[in-house]
Amino acid sequence: MFDAVRNNKKIVQIFLALIALPFAFFGVESYVRNAGTGDDVARIGDVKITAQQFQQALRDQQERLRAQLGAQFDARLLDSPQARQAILDDLINQRVLLLEASKSRLVAGDAAVRQAIIGIEAFQVDGKFSNERYEAVLKSQGMVPAGFEAQVRQDLTLQQLANGVAQSGLVARTVSDRVLALQTEKREVMEYRFGVDAYLGKVKLADGAAKKFYDENASQFQTPEQAKAEYVVLTMDAVSSQLAVTDAEVKAWYDGHKDRYQQAEERRASHILVGAEKLGKDKAKARAEELLKEIRKNPAGFAELAKKSSDDPGSAAKGGDLGFFGRGMMVKPFEDAAFALKDGEISGIVESDFGFHIIRLTGIHAAKERPLAEVRGEIEAELKQTAASRKFAEAAEAFSNMVYEQSDSLKPVADKFKLTITRSDWLGRQANPAAGPLGNEKLLAALFSEDSVKSRRNTEAVEIGQNTLVAARLVDYKAAALQPFDGVKTSIETLLTRREAQSLARQDGEAQLAALNKGEDKLTWGAAKTVSRLDSRQIPPPAVPAVFRLDAGKLPAYAGVELQGSGYALYKLSRVTAGEALDDTRKRGMQQQLANLAAQEEIRLYLEALRTRYKVEINQAALESKEAR
Repeated sequence: MFDAVRNNKKIVQIFLALIALPFAFFGVESYVRNAGTGDDVARIGDVKITAQQFQQALRDQQERLRAQLGAQFDARLLDSPQARQAILDDLINQRVLLLEASKSRLVAGDAAVRQAIIGIEAFQVDGKFSNERYEAVLKSQGMVPAGFEAQVRQDLTLQQLANGVAQSGLVARTVSDRVLALQTEKREVMEYRFGVDAYLGKVKLADGAAKKFYDENASQFQTPEQAKAEYVVLTMDAVSSQLAVTDAEVKAWYDGHKDRYQQAEERRASHILVGAEKLGKDKAKARAEELLKEIRKNPAGFAELAKKSSDDPGSAAKGGDLGFFGRGMMVKPFEDAAFALKDGEISGIVESDFGFHIIRLTGIHAAKERPLAEVRGEIEAELKQTAASRKFAEAAEAFSNMVYEQSDSLKPVADKFKLTITRSDWLGRQANPAAGPLGNEKLLAALFSEDSVKSRRNTEAVEIGQNTLVAARLVDYKAAALQPFDGVKTSIETLLTRREAQSLARQDGEAQLAALNKGEDKLTWGAAKTVSRLDSRQIPPPAVPAVFRLDAGKLPAYAGVELQGSGYALYKLSRVTAGEALDDTRKRGMQQQLANLAAQEEIRLYLEALRTRYKVEINQAALESKEAR
């Protein structure tokens, strides 16, 4: 099982993501869009996944990868049948989970939605949730709070459903103990090598072998076609930088949106929480009342009592201090009570979804209006962004038309939009992220097209990212050419000689292994090495599975492994012993890995069952069509 974790990290990451189902900010909306027509890529009962929805999910994933990988991003990562199928499977899994959640009447509560949004870093200023920042960020993404909150609620609901399934994946103690024992088990092995270098002198290549290989594998000796290009890039930032915002426009905006620049009242409070889950509601309330009586007698001891008695681990160590917060940042009963108190006042018992609170108000920041001078920069940026969003669509159309209509040069479009013409080094046809804007596969296909090579015309404007268009023009070109045989003859002979030597080493190794298995052991073995599944560094990686597959009940036992390029190795297993006991930290870590594997399997089986129940049908032709790309 642990080998599966090590060897299938991508699969494990996918399943772990499904277990947690964390909503990806700026990506959660992709699976609730229902616009579009055309051939459906898949159907889940009566629910459709259209080609347009699949395209949007593909673009969303490209943007997320581009943001994560930066210059290392390669569009080919998602241009494969496996990647396209994985994205579609993710969409289908989301749909069937939504259907099941709806059927089970599962829904996340307001408090959970509020806490999730408060925890999103994109909405925070100086580590604290900012309502102004929240609204501004959503607006920049073309979203409104109500719609975003509905999507968050939906994701949390799916998380609730998936977590319930994942937690049913249990590993019996006897199983975990046995797996841990296997991981720490130590095996003493000796090695004997049939090195490829020892066989090089025994190889005699046939006359003409190198020329025959050259003729049969001519494609391996082609120097690929290359080109140098010049290009221009039109971005939203380029359009924005050419826009000017006047003082009058800034003042008019400020006067018309003063409510946005009101710094709302904030309050600081400490609390003592008595959770209802452990004690039950009645006992928890009774305990809270006892603590309140104690506080009434000694208000100065509030912090010490919070440290000893509060069930809120986040604030108890700080004497119950929650810092400053505004409206909308706490659950409503808590908020109402805190904003009704006077500075220094202690509340009565306040009940919320978390249990019973005793609140002490410790500070007030009164509401105030942020002056124009303080927010001028924000307003200018927002006005420019709004204008650029509107202007970019117009600029993109004009840019595309101009590079097509004036196709013999990029200078007219560069002059019109005040863009820089950049010249590249030699490029290959294959996309390479290091080539920057020219690392886009679609753009390279246009650049290396027959028409481009012959006429040296501008390529079409190609969208290589969100609000980013590129047009290029080929300025120099080298066609693919076959290297002369004489120039590669020596390297071919070396390759063929080593291949034959490898074959001879393997033949001798396999013959010797057969003899060993018959009891004929006359080899001079190397020094004994002790390896375990947790630490097998002393033997080559290809040998590890073979050594640990040997039957420990029949010693000595033998295994043979071909080591590509370096020969063949034999291994003699002479002793197996129990490993040392793991310390508690490592043991817990490995037990958690086992629990994760069990959870992943439960999720996988659950999703399979849901896909059967809701009758998932995939239109493979539509998935592979250009329209879904």
